[in-house]
Amino acid sequence: MQPRVNNFAKIAAGGYRAMQQVEAYLAQSGVPHSTLELVKIRASQINGCGFCLDMHYHDAKRAGETDERLYALAGWREAPYYTAEERAALALAESMTRLADSEGVPDHVWDDAADHYDEQSLAALVMAIAQINAWNRINVTIRSVAGSHRHANSSR
Repeated sequence: MQPRVNNFAKIAAGGYRAMQQVEAYLAQSGVPHSTLELVKIRASQINGCGFCLDMHYHDAKRAGETDERLYALAGWREAPYYTAEERAALALAESMTRLADSEGVPDHVWDDAADHYDEQSLAALVMAIAQINAWNRINVTIRSVAGSHRHANSSR
């Protein structure tokens, strides 16, 4: 696969910087880093974004995530490895990512997430899911090559 755009971060510098500011906000949001990584990986699986899957799998591993939790993520409902909080976040991530496949985010999904996260953390989780969906759409559209971020000066 050949990328459609070289150095997207430079070409779309203002937008890229704005998205990096959202990433900085998410890092300080209080939502556990492991939860953010699981949500990013799950949305990227649904969206078929190899670039983001590669990036966030490696980020999760560096942060101490286990192989068994990463391997089972696509089947998180049937796997015993996730907390109730992570399950609520993953259900929200799937609903937000698959908006076109349903009537939006069902009340039971939202209510479950609200039971596990305070208002500020829930808002950050919504931002994180929206953000990874935006990154997925950018990287799939411009055909970013999986692993290329590890070989470039830019982190995305």
